[in-house]
Amino acid sequence: MADLSAQVQEPFDLVRLSLSERVFVKLKGERSLTGVLHAYDGHMNMIMSDVEETILMVEPEESGSTVQTMKRAMEMLFVRGDSVILVSPGAR
Repeated sequence: MADLSAQVQEPFDLVRLSLSERVFVKLKGERSLTGVLHAYDGHMNMIMSDVEETILMVEPEESGSTVQTMKRAMEMLFVRGDSVILVSPGAR
């Protein structure tokens, strides 16, 4: 762990160290992605492969609300940076 903290001086350093590895990305609109990060830029636009998108759909009802989860797989995906809330590296 000490070795990793020595390599991470800025937030983008953690993203750089996650290239070619699986990452978790939280997006606006109750969406999240898990996939392999191939490229990114300063706006957090990203190219990912082997992606699984998870969409949470909350439907209000009289007795409460129901949450449904929808998943879909994509071979390759471009993620626009202005929709990114969080990027988390995979387990090391």
